[in-house]
Amino acid sequence: MANGDASMVHSYRFLRKAIGIIGIALPWVLMLGKWAIWGGGLLASISGYYYSDLRGVFVGSLCAVGVFLLAYRGYTGTGDWVSTFAGIAAIVVALFPTTPPGKYNGTDKLLAGVHATAAACFFLALAVFCLWLFPRRPETPPGNPQQPEGAWRGKLYIACGSVIVLALVLIVIAGLFGDNRLGAVNPVLWLETIAIFVFGVAWFVRGTTERPGTGA
Repeated sequence: MANGDASMVHSYRFLRKAIGIIGIALPWVLMLGKWAIWGGGLLASISGYYYSDLRGVFVGSLCAVGVFLLAYRGYTGTGDWVSTFAGIAAIVVALFPTTPPGKYNGTDKLLAGVHATAAACFFLALAVFCLWLFPRRPETPPGNPQQPEGAWRGKLYIACGSVIVLALVLIVIAGLFGDNRLGAVNPVLWLETIAIFVFGVAWFVRGTTERPGTGA
């Protein structure tokens, strides 16, 4: 492998690992950081931490993930489009906040609508990576996945993607309860935490691959 190609591979592996580390750490940093700074209980959702002292961490982390995804180039054209779409969605999620606690107006609701739509698009794009792009070779037709890095990696990616999709469905169901809370359980918070965490695991594992010429 030429030096230039090797450098490019290492750069992409770094991007994957960086995205993964942010995803794995973000929910816990927000929850533990808020507890250490503010005290008190958990908030109703990850997005709610925008209105805490951890706003900079929330916005900065999502913007970093967005920029990394925009810079990322997969080994297929589809992978490029999906990563660009996910990167834009992540930045929109960061810059358009959910509704604030307490009273809010029509503009707040509009911004929250953009936020929720972008968040759904972001998670769906990540699910596409896990369910379709990561497990297969670039020359493999859709619907005929191969797992060149070992069966366990392919199964892990598919499991992570399935968890993300299931979490999204359950978030929608939880949203039917109005304030997205069931007593002190905070289902949306934990479902978002699970989805972000498994997305991070998938990208970190993808960044450890020793076969950079395969997959998205």
